[in-house]
Amino acid sequence: MALAKIVYASMTGNTEEIADIIEEKLEDEGFDVESEECTDVDSDFFEDADLCIVATYTYGDGDLPYEFEDFFNDLADEELTGKTFGVVGSGDRDYGEFFCKSAYDFVNQFEKTGASKGADIVCIENNAEGEDINLLQRFVEQLKLSSSRE
Repeated sequence: MALAKIVYASMTGNTEEIADIIEEKLEDEGFDVESEECTDVDSDFFEDADLCIVATYTYGDGDLPYEFEDFFNDLADEELTGKTFGVVGSGDRDYGEFFCKSAYDFVNQFEKTGASKGADIVCIENNAEGEDINLLQRFVEQLKLSSSRE
């Protein structure tokens, strides 16, 4: 069975809830799943994963969560060729151009690792509800399709 790993940062609980939803949907799709808060793992967390997922919020004016900084900086040095990645962001649209910016920053960082982007970024305002749940289901389905092609 393929192994999916999720690492997340959550200040208000919204991003942790999103990670939990993704974990449940991946398990429904037949993946073994490990999910960890970013302060509990290093950037080599994805070393044995088939599917690498980051769920992050954006702080202030487009800033990466401080607790994710070391993981983020070290991620670029990881060799993840042959693996598939996906990124989900949570944020507040009141921040305009900075809405979910950290999620886009993580995509750029993953691209340095040689991993393949398996799904479009999902950006969720605050907590996941209604249509957001459907977006997360499609995100998981895209990742599953992409990872089976690797």
